[in-house]
Amino acid sequence: MTTIEGTVERITYRNEDNFYTVFKFKVGTDDIYTCVGNLAQITAGEELRLTGEWVRHNVYGLQFSVESALPITPSTLVGIEKYLGSGLIKGVGPATAKKLVDAFGMETLKVIEETPHRLTEVDGIGEKKAEVIASAFQAQKDIQDVMVFLQSNGITPLLSVKIYKAYGKDSVDVVKENPYRLAEDIFGVGFKTADKIALSLGLREDDPNRLRAGLKYALGQAVEQGHTYLPKDELLEEAKKLLGLEIPESLIEQLAAARQLIVEDSKCYLPSLYEAEQRVAKALVLLAKQVATLPFDDLQIESEFELAPEQKEAVKKAMQEKLLVITGGPGTGKTTITKVILDQWEKAGFKVLLASPTGRAAKRLAEATGHPAKTIHRLLEYGFGPTGMGFQRNESNKLRADALVLDEFSMVDIWLMDNLLRAVDENTRLLFIGDCDQLPAVGPGNVLRDIIDSGKIPVVKLTKVFRQKNQSQIVLNAHRINEGYFPEIDNNGDFVFMERKAPEEISSLIVELVADRLPKYVRKRYNMTIDFDTIQVLTPMRKSETGVDNLNKLLQKRLNPSGKKNEIQIGHRLYREQDKVMQIKNNYQKDVYNGDIGKIYRIDPEDKVVDVLFTDETGDRYVRYEEDELDELTLAYAISVHKSQGSEYPVVVMPVTTQHYVLLQRNLLYTGITRAKRLVVLVGSKQALFLGIKNNNTAQRYSYLAERIRMAVSSN
Repeated sequence: MTTIEGTVERITYRNEDNFYTVFKFKVGTDDIYTCVGNLAQITAGEELRLTGEWVRHNVYGLQFSVESALPITPSTLVGIEKYLGSGLIKGVGPATAKKLVDAFGMETLKVIEETPHRLTEVDGIGEKKAEVIASAFQAQKDIQDVMVFLQSNGITPLLSVKIYKAYGKDSVDVVKENPYRLAEDIFGVGFKTADKIALSLGLREDDPNRLRAGLKYALGQAVEQGHTYLPKDELLEEAKKLLGLEIPESLIEQLAAARQLIVEDSKCYLPSLYEAEQRVAKALVLLAKQVATLPFDDLQIESEFELAPEQKEAVKKAMQEKLLVITGGPGTGKTTITKVILDQWEKAGFKVLLASPTGRAAKRLAEATGHPAKTIHRLLEYGFGPTGMGFQRNESNKLRADALVLDEFSMVDIWLMDNLLRAVDENTRLLFIGDCDQLPAVGPGNVLRDIIDSGKIPVVKLTKVFRQKNQSQIVLNAHRINEGYFPEIDNNGDFVFMERKAPEEISSLIVELVADRLPKYVRKRYNMTIDFDTIQVLTPMRKSETGVDNLNKLLQKRLNPSGKKNEIQIGHRLYREQDKVMQIKNNYQKDVYNGDIGKIYRIDPEDKVVDVLFTDETGDRYVRYEEDELDELTLAYAISVHKSQGSEYPVVVMPVTTQHYVLLQRNLLYTGITRAKRLVVLVGSKQALFLGIKNNNTAQRYSYLAERIRMAVSSN
């Protein structure tokens, strides 16, 4: 890092939303440089100490990229006058600034801050104007003080902007009182950053507030890994790893007494998850015990769809049960069955709603059934309402329908399931459809698997794979892998394995396939138009040579090279117009959700804003991101298998390497392969593929839903 001191000559550009600023900076007597960075309300005439790096922009030339800016009180009359006359202080222009400096000299700033009534000594300034000047000066000082404090404690300007936008002038007080709030409230601030700030402010390592924050964070991390709870001993151990010292068990009891977590038989929950798990179990059992038989026309169904016995049984169950789960792998006829059930319900005069967890899955469901479908979030009308931001469909505003079909049910976590069931009317039939052998939801819980394992909810398991002419090897091999067998590979069909061992060879071949060979092959064989969504690279890991991050860099360079397109660099992340990107957190205000994939339509390098085109069941939507929101986006030329759930792609390319052994598991391979509609290409070693297939020890998720369902049945 380089440090320079000087004076702000003039502001060339400022974005008031994210404080991105371009300004001319005078160092010494002659040198004037262009500086850029996210800086709160710097002004012409202000003397600053800048820390950052020299960079060369491909259009604007040499620039100083500012990491932090600390003010130096203007030390000359010219500097004070220029600072006040910059237009930043309401009520003070160049003429008034000169009058003030002429009147008070080097004491001008002190007078404005400490004795503002003296401003009336200057011609043209009455009491009201003096108040306006003092108030505006104080507001700018508040912003400046906040930014200086945050940056002095190791927080980058971009994160400082986020914090200031969240807490305003109270930012310093919030951080001093409880720096760990930052990890909970601000996306992009992790526990380690908050902990570093806390320790720099003088908090002892064994301070009870630090230990309690560490416990809550460790439990939150477990939730992010899919658990609904952690056993008490494991929670203490994880917190110990995080904080580097022993944690007294009594602190868990303190948090429980304050209802910051729930302890039940040594199971430690976040309160929201404990309550959700309980409500879901009770709601499912109440629905399942109801009988709601409808007539079923065997002859008509046979003539139209030629259902197999187990498929017909599934349809009959849907006519008999208030709640039904249908699960099965690819090729078992889930779509056909859904169409038949919808047909029967329509004949009964039912109003039917269809939903899926993601926009892509909802769009596929609508196309497959001919019925409109929504995401669960849109079905439940997430947005502003009388009680604030949240689902507007709930206990007091139920969904009105005779039946609800929810597809891709394996993706539903316990929180979303809870909100859905709270909004379902007691007279509504529920049909949940999914593949229990796929990866569980990204969020906490294992709802589909738990319902099946409970043994108390009506479930139909489809096992028969219907072979057709030119049967897809994708389907056959997916089932072989799921059963623990090595796939049949002849490389002449739609399931291809390309042997490579070295990670560098694997990544190089993947880039060549995606950029050159596969587009030509797909056009010729399938007569398809190639767009940004035709070929998708899926990989088990983020890091490593064949992980998400590296493959995205390589593919971006090859598929969307730099040129005349606008681009924006944020830290180590580079975004370019026409880039394929993914949303990585739920943003309810923008109506975009974790896993949504879009294309960068436009970048404004001056305003530092990025417009992304998303296409889902609602059609095309353009969503704008400010610079401080871009950490919600990541390149999506390659994505993790987990993030691909609920989506389908014509072509899937997937590395299979021993580098991924920790995560290379049977259900992950199965999930990745079943995302492909036309062609799967695996690149790697057969040894790694064999090891992945044999690795059926999927990571255990702590969830108590199955047991709660059984207990709810027993108590009724």
